[in-house]
Amino acid sequence: MSDRHAAAVAIVRPPADTLGQCELTHLARQPIDPAAARAEHAAYCRLLERAGFEVVALPADPAFPDGVFVEDTAVILDEAAVLCRPGASSRRGEVASVAACLARHRPLRTCPERVDGVPVTLDGGDVLVVGRQLFVGLGTRTHRQAVQWLRETLAPEGYAVSGVEVRGALHLKTAVTALDEATVILNPAWVDPAHFRGFRVVVVDPAEPMAANVLDLGEQKVMNAACPRTIRRVETAGFAVAAHDLTELAKAEAGLTCSSLLVPGL
Repeated sequence: MSDRHAAAVAIVRPPADTLGQCELTHLARQPIDPAAARAEHAAYCRLLERAGFEVVALPADPAFPDGVFVEDTAVILDEAAVLCRPGASSRRGEVASVAACLARHRPLRTCPERVDGVPVTLDGGDVLVVGRQLFVGLGTRTHRQAVQWLRETLAPEGYAVSGVEVRGALHLKTAVTALDEATVILNPAWVDPAHFRGFRVVVVDPAEPMAANVLDLGEQKVMNAACPRTIRRVETAGFAVAAHDLTELAKAEAGLTCSSLLVPGL
């Protein structure tokens, strides 16, 4: 286990039997096998455990079909956990149970309902944290006012916050994630690489548009097993990769990062 993840916690929630009723934006609805989804999630949790995380599993909740995607409820920083206000109103009830768990690990800051009188929504999947920089996706789930609020709230801790337009993808982290603090992987069809000047950029294979969502477990990067060409590109860039089967959860527009909240030990 690397020092970076010593005493680290991964908060997860197994998929409920109602997962097939999830929110969908870019995919046509398909039948989802709950047992197969749970098996994929269990394998995902084993990856987290092997990377040195203590996996804390919240109870599956059939009232929230998207509840497995805990990433959207919070943004984890060293100084605090920022509680989000999901863009899909059906998901806002997911935040309370995650907040109760996070309160044991970080001070909490809560996204307001309004900023300057304007309604605000913020999905954690739209927030890419790279060092002291936050890139915030502006698509269908996160408002510009959320960028303003994050910028003002986090400025005292020295964070720079910038908005990034997202096109064709549900969240920013569907289009770009960080492989380390100097390297990002992205799909240029969904996000403008110009936002990431100064970083080394790995571009996904055009035939694998979903490959940019990579779970960073320190020494190992977890990637969708359905994206072998992009996996080779990441390995060629010098990173060790674990391929994970996401077949069933992908029907709910899942990526690799969305099923966990990684809380590094301090």
